[in-house]
Amino acid sequence: MSRARNGWVLPVSLLLALLLGLVPMPGVLQPLRPYWLALVLAYWVLEAPDKVGLGVAFLLGLLADLAFGGLLGEQALRLVVLTFILDRFRARLRFFPMSQQALAIGGLLFNDRVVAMAVHLVLGEVQLPWAFWAAPLVGMVLWAPLHLVLDTLRLQRRG
Repeated sequence: MSRARNGWVLPVSLLLALLLGLVPMPGVLQPLRPYWLALVLAYWVLEAPDKVGLGVAFLLGLLADLAFGGLLGEQALRLVVLTFILDRFRARLRFFPMSQQALAIGGLLFNDRVVAMAVHLVLGEVQLPWAFWAAPLVGMVLWAPLHLVLDTLRLQRRG
């Protein structure tokens, strides 16, 4: 018996991730803000690659650039790089234990910071403070609970 899939979870989770990136935070906690859009996109790339790929990552990145008011195309590039790497290693990552998946996601989020730093360096933009390098660790810790919540919602039977 196959489980019914909830089609609303994908767009709602991506929209919620975008909105979580816009929620104001106190200055002290700002460097610890996880890259919600990357985390949720990573889940969908791993679990529904037929629905979420490079095109969706690019469009989400452009939307995020417009919403956050950053450099146009920066987040698009970052999300496309993340999606490409995830898609390339998807077959292996899906079968890792959750702890190893979290480490891999942490590495990808760290790579995302490196890409952002490189873009800012090439364009002569202001670099992020060193405290912002802690955000990938927060994202790594949040990967297992986020994965569990999205899996539960995605695989829930319709009543």
